[in-house]
Amino acid sequence: MKAISFKHLQFHHPSQLLLQITHKDQLSLKTKPNPSHFNPKSSSSSSPPPPSVPPLVVIRSANADIYLEIERLPLKCETISAKSGQTLAGGKGANQAVCGGKLDYPTYFLGQIGDDANGTLITEALEGGGVGWEYVRKVKGVSTGHAVVMLQDDGENSIVIVGDANMNGWGEGLRERELEVVRGAGIVLLQREIPDHVNIQVAKAAKEGGVPVILDAGGMNAPIPQELLNFVDILGPNESELARLIGIPTETFEEISQTVLKCYDMVKKFYSYPCFSSSTVDFKS
Repeated sequence: MKAISFKHLQFHHPSQLLLQITHKDQLSLKTKPNPSHFNPKSSSSSSPPPPSVPPLVVIRSANADIYLEIERLPLKCETISAKSGQTLAGGKGANQAVCGGKLDYPTYFLGQIGDDANGTLITEALEGGGVGWEYVRKVKGVSTGHAVVMLQDDGENSIVIVGDANMNGWGEGLRERELEVVRGAGIVLLQREIPDHVNIQVAKAAKEGGVPVILDAGGMNAPIPQELLNFVDILGPNESELARLIGIPTETFEEISQTVLKCYDMVKKFYSYPCFSSSTVDFKS
């Protein structure tokens, strides 16, 4: 599948599947008050009464994506020309937050950017997508995360990410006011393109508030800490991530079935989605 833009939403992006799960499972999204008024265009402390629906809270990566359309991947030591190239606001976490905002659901994005032009690109895209970004941190001396996304003619994509602000400058993790947003959420989305210790802190806070936690397994090429899995309700790897986690190939339906059974023992709930070529989304469409 080719990368998508928000003007052609077809509910094929993994983040939209997450939103469908919240509806399917009929989570009690109206039973708890929102911790703060949802107003993506203002971070003022003086706010009207909060809405009745707790927000979707995304604590994940934000990147400036260098997006290249190519016929095929280059061979070793080969240089090829791209058909087109552009830099877009992206990152799986920011993409998913904008999905929520575009669907008119109260959504907050918590993450880190650098104090640079790419950071401004991210915050403008979040605000334009209707996402609350007042909890986004600017990290001095660190660049905004970025990625090179290569989309081939056959729809397959390959991505190289540079963590930068997504992985650095977190200190001990989130501050208390940020954790209160987590505890008051309707659902929390995590991903392994931010440090594990931050994910663990957030997942614990979510459990304290009775908030379901969804973890996207994409990101670090390392085992998921058991301490994190203990607080995860839904784990979401694609086929290649599932194979890496379990150590079994996922080329056939039978192999995928075996890995799913093994993965089920790791968490209380499990779902898996195909490897969609939609990590880069044009926020401005």
